[in-house]
Amino acid sequence: MAFGVKREELLQWKRNVKEGRISFLTHYWLDDRFPGCDTVTKVGCSDIDKLSYWGKQYGLQKEWIHYDPLHPHFDLFGQRQLEILKQEKQWEQIQRFSLLDK
Repeated sequence: MAFGVKREELLQWKRNVKEGRISFLTHYWLDDRFPGCDTVTKVGCSDIDKLSYWGKQYGLQKEWIHYDPLHPHFDLFGQRQLEILKQEKQWEQIQRFSLLDK
């Protein structure tokens, strides 16, 4: 279940992904399979090669891409999520979801 994201943010993320841009969307999220994780960052791009190349610099494997037909993306959780967001200077998302406090 996802929450904490505004409709316009989601629509902008979808547009960016469809246009082949690397785009970040963080939201609150609960899933019993991932105890202790209450946020996820989706890093999407419709250009799979571009997304794969981007992920490689962070040790993300191409096989980890969620091949959604319209919005392919990596899902980032926990410490890896925070480290990548910091390196990508996604400060607003880090602050908004209090990721430094975890």
